[in-house]
Amino acid sequence: MNDSNDDNDNGNWQKEETVADRDANRKKPFKLSLKSSEDFNAKLQNRGVLYIARIPPRMGPSKVKTLLTEFGVVTRVYLEEEDKAARKRRQRATGSKSGGKRYKEGWVEYEDKKVAKRVAESLNNTPITNHKRSVHYGDLWNLKYLPKFKWDHLTEKIAYERRVREQKLRIEMIHARRENQAYSDLVEAGKVMDRIEERRKKRKTKSDTDDDDDDGNRTRKFKQNKPVEDQNDLPAKKAVLGALV
Repeated sequence: MNDSNDDNDNGNWQKEETVADRDANRKKPFKLSLKSSEDFNAKLQNRGVLYIARIPPRMGPSKVKTLLTEFGVVTRVYLEEEDKAARKRRQRATGSKSGGKRYKEGWVEYEDKKVAKRVAESLNNTPITNHKRSVHYGDLWNLKYLPKFKWDHLTEKIAYERRVREQKLRIEMIHARRENQAYSDLVEAGKVMDRIEERRKKRKTKSDTDDDDDDGNRTRKFKQNKPVEDQNDLPAKKAVLGALV
């Protein structure tokens, strides 16, 4: 009897220990202090942004970050892709549909604005690489430091352009829907007019056939009025008839 009580006590103790361990291992919510937030905002204000006017072919965000990290700490990179119309024109001109993505411009954010300004002044209009076997041999950097420009301005610009593009697409869809509805209405009106004209032709053909049948089978009768006889003219008529005989 005592053994069973000891086993129950051990089991309860193990359960309590498991609950305690689970509570201890549970992650505590992260609390951001005011000082750390102020430090982070100060770091954001100290960052600088470079503008890349031209992105060479076969160069993506990872390649740009790898090349520019040699001169300082790069925090963020954004490259804007070419639009679909430009890609189709390029593929039509080259005759190849297997071309990869190409970018037309980009932005690079450095951790220190002084480093960003120095990189833009030193690398602008300089070769990207001096290795002749590299695909970027002969390409030049087109960099410009953007003073008082923050990454938030870029995100706002991208969001605004996306909204404008969506609005244009919505307007084009509305115009296309209206044109399709107007075309459908014209088609239906044309079908109604065709049916009316067809009924008119059938009615005219039937009336002409009935007239032809009536002309072939009907005998026309003309109503004649009887002559009016005057009793005073009887002797004169007899004399005339007698003269004729």
